[in-house]
Amino acid sequence: MLIDIIAGARPNFMKIAPIINVIKLKNKIGVDINYRLIHTGQHYDQNMSGNFFEQLDIPEPDINLGAGGGTQAEQTAAIMIGYERVLLNQAPQLCIVVGDVTSTMACSITAKKMNIPIAHVEAGIRSGDWSMPEEINRITTDSITDYFFTTSSVANANLRKSGVGENQIFFVGNTMIDTLVKNRNRFRKSELWEKFGLKSGKYIVMTLHRPSNVDEEEVLKSLINEILNNSKDFPIIFPVHPRTRKIFEKLGIKHNRLFLVDPLGYLEFNYLVERSKAVITDSGGITEETTFMSIPCITLRDSTERPETCTIGTNELIGTNPIAIKHVLEKLFSGNWKNGAIPELWDGETSSRIVEHIINIFGLKF
Repeated sequence: MLIDIIAGARPNFMKIAPIINVIKLKNKIGVDINYRLIHTGQHYDQNMSGNFFEQLDIPEPDINLGAGGGTQAEQTAAIMIGYERVLLNQAPQLCIVVGDVTSTMACSITAKKMNIPIAHVEAGIRSGDWSMPEEINRITTDSITDYFFTTSSVANANLRKSGVGENQIFFVGNTMIDTLVKNRNRFRKSELWEKFGLKSGKYIVMTLHRPSNVDEEEVLKSLINEILNNSKDFPIIFPVHPRTRKIFEKLGIKHNRLFLVDPLGYLEFNYLVERSKAVITDSGGITEETTFMSIPCITLRDSTERPETCTIGTNELIGTNPIAIKHVLEKLFSGNWKNGAIPELWDGETSSRIVEHIINIFGLKF
């Protein structure tokens, strides 16, 4: 059996790495299962994709579609055209897509139109915010998916509400956590630790990238000022995407506790997160990682597709109004942050469950 595994953006690589490792192990013991790694090229900057292959022990892609940048429509079209050519040359028996990026939706549509079954890893998550391109990608992908691999009971319920059959839903856990578990003892200190004199529990990590937070200069300026004004004497480490850096530089904000740095590798970034006082973010994936590592997380968004990080984990969703920042930081520094727990099946074995289900579904033999 040949399976296509689709990756196009940084989070995808974290989610597919453990799946590939399990497929390799099964193949070694004689299971008729092989994969073809398709890198769409959606993110093509070395910091955003290339070093993840090395750090997470992901093999070089079998095929790189080289879709690159452009508008959402241009990128979607480039991915679909490129992947269609691949499928016309050789069709797999299954296409696995992960997450909710443009590549997820584009490759799902392309494969489905050629009658190739779709398995969606991280299916069923919903934010309810239709202004997010990711929400459209999720719903579109799930509307044509055949096998739904889910991270939570909330995702299961969302799929049932949309009419998905019980026999199509497989509650398996979170592959992002598989990668975290496997690599946690490999987290490594970056040069930033010594450069900025960091000490465990005595600094804050911040990541911001969503247009609602960074595209409007006054909004971004207000958020940053509120964070600086209410974070005591704690250094703030801000790995900045090049696009966000350009916007930030127009603001003219300079502060002796705010350190803008280039995007970090997976191992270096999570070393910082694990030892931080807290993380301030608008990323969905980081809320999962902080929940697993029991690190307080403050999310500057009005909605989340990962509610279990709030109801079970260490995340608090505070919206995008800068006024909310003072109260939540007071709560953090007073020592009243919730302890949180790890959601069900976030145990590092999700990828094994996924591959076992595929083996059973397709009746693969040793």
